[in-house]
Amino acid sequence: MIKNFKITKKKIIIFSIIVITLLIIFIGTKSFGMQNYYKLDFSTGLVTATTLNVRSGPGTAYPVVATVNKNQYIRVFAGVGNWYIVQVEGDYVGAVSKKYIKPIYPNSSGTSTNSGNNAGTGSPSASSDLTSDELETFNLVNKQRLNSGLPALKVDSELQRVARIKAQDLVNNNYFDHNSPTYGSPFNMMKNFGITYKTAGENIAGNSSNSAAVTAWMNSPGHKANILNNSYNYTGLAVVSSPKYGKIYVQMFIGK
Repeated sequence: MIKNFKITKKKIIIFSIIVITLLIIFIGTKSFGMQNYYKLDFSTGLVTATTLNVRSGPGTAYPVVATVNKNQYIRVFAGVGNWYIVQVEGDYVGAVSKKYIKPIYPNSSGTSTNSGNNAGTGSPSASSDLTSDELETFNLVNKQRLNSGLPALKVDSELQRVARIKAQDLVNNNYFDHNSPTYGSPFNMMKNFGITYKTAGENIAGNSSNSAAVTAWMNSPGHKANILNNSYNYTGLAVVSSPKYGKIYVQMFIGK
């Protein structure tokens, strides 16, 4: 009798623990689900904290699932109160405090930021979001490829966004080099912005004419090699105004 009673009591205690645990999970899940998400006008953020915790939910009560370091770029999906829902390297998705994230916007020199209307990343229809200068230069580059029997490049909307940021960085920081004092090498920049690729390259130019910029590229062995590289199938091409050159051109290439 006593032995059976002890077993029954133990079962009651275990059952109570299970019920309490499930109740906590239910309350926590309900609280998280009922919070209002809001859209953001940017999709890339720069980490400003030395080390930033990525949590499983928008609050310090949620466990840490990953950490990111200062000056690392992360993808930002939405906001929840004072938190951002993000994706970081390793494909971890979680929440970070918004006060430690600096929004990174595409340049504001008349270029379109409405990449949400693209028919998917890398879709040829993404070229409809190019400015007139970008579209003309894009077509001139593809003409060179077609004349050499190569397939035309397609616009990758995410790479297009990165190219625009790089072009504006060239203007804002008054330098002309593939290595950015802000973002590092083109390859590091692509990686930090979440661009994946098998092969990659970059052309830059300063010119007042779109056709002259492409001609200059084609007259340079290294730049020409990028344009006529058959391993590249996607591009991002930015043209922004420059007080020094008239226009700054950045074309990033990737092969998937």
